[in-house]
Amino acid sequence: MNLEAIYRIFLDHPQITIDSRKIENGSIFFALKGDHFNGNAFALTALDKGAAFAIVDEPEFAVHERIILVQNVLLTLQDLARLHRQTLGIPLLAITGTNGKTTTKELVSAVLCRKYNLISTKGNLNNHIGVPLTLLSLRPETQFAVVEMGANHPGEIDALCRIALPNFGLITNVGRAHLEGFGSFEGVIQTKTELYRFLEQNDGTIFINKANPYLPDQAKNVKKIGYTTSRSFDGLEGEMISADPFLLFKVLFPKGWLYIKTNLVGGYNLENALAAATIGEYFGIDPTEIASAIEGYQPDNNRSQMVVTTRNRLLMDAYNANPSSTRAALENFDRIEAPKKAVILGDMLELGTVSQDEHQKIVDFLGTLKLDLVYLVGPHYSACSLSSTFRHFKNSEELASFLKSANLSEFLLLIKGSRGMKLETIRPEL
Repeated sequence: MNLEAIYRIFLDHPQITIDSRKIENGSIFFALKGDHFNGNAFALTALDKGAAFAIVDEPEFAVHERIILVQNVLLTLQDLARLHRQTLGIPLLAITGTNGKTTTKELVSAVLCRKYNLISTKGNLNNHIGVPLTLLSLRPETQFAVVEMGANHPGEIDALCRIALPNFGLITNVGRAHLEGFGSFEGVIQTKTELYRFLEQNDGTIFINKANPYLPDQAKNVKKIGYTTSRSFDGLEGEMISADPFLLFKVLFPKGWLYIKTNLVGGYNLENALAAATIGEYFGIDPTEIASAIEGYQPDNNRSQMVVTTRNRLLMDAYNANPSSTRAALENFDRIEAPKKAVILGDMLELGTVSQDEHQKIVDFLGTLKLDLVYLVGPHYSACSLSSTFRHFKNSEELASFLKSANLSEFLLLIKGSRGMKLETIRPEL
């Protein structure tokens, strides 16, 4: 069956599922393969559970008239998503970057929702499977799409652009993350700016912080809308007032300054909020509506999130960590006044051959801060030269066991680490 025929079926059955355990009645099941599973084997099960059709790519599983055989299920999912996006033809903004892309995506979506019927990436479905699923969730009434794009290898952003076909793009920043896959910091820059090159080739427009030290040189030949955290550049201007701990900033709109108090922890979120304000202003949303949307956003999922327990205040930033985001979080934490302060850091993963050096740099920086307690978690930190006042734990389970008896109270704690370190599991002990 060709793609156009499958698309006609999709228009009648616009619900897509890739998990046979979560079949919705009337949906289309795409039998994807993974390292430890073969979705083809669950095609009949999907039909039995209520799927209208199943898409497979192994002939021995095409044993029912509603099981459609294709050459490659994943490519069919991606091609179908591209066709659907082309058919609807709505504005689509792609967001990528090393740090802050999910928070920025949520802020931008909150702003644009004030004017548009909008669909945006759910959670962190930002890869070669998640992006097509987001596109296939677009409906005829959808007026705007915001799509997050993640990458840990060269070429991935370009591949996602060729599926999503963005008209607009934003790179939040570039930093030292996923170096194992990118090979170097220069590899990070080249991969993230694949978004710029796609938009340049397709007459698109980017939003860019002109004060960023790396991105403007990569964006010389693409149409751009600037914003800035420095008065030496043109663009919508933003200035931080305070971040103790919540970000308060002001924005110079064409009609004057507007103050915006957020629920985001950390001055490093100024760029993310300013990007959302710039995009909202470009698309004709009133500044007071922009401010209201940003002020109303509540972070969750351990991203720049303040959690108040019965004993402590926790700055939860444990969804991800890399050298640039960890350093920024520590610098921000150092500026916050509190009687008792502690830091809990988990290993920064996927840094390749520079991993130990990068962890040692963070440990050395910790030694310059005024902290009451420092707890480090994971084998990379354990291999560092540590201060005698720092305490190390093999994993989050060992730390949780220690905290159960330590009974910390009246602390302000920064908790940051890569997702794989599972630092969110220690929350009940604090």
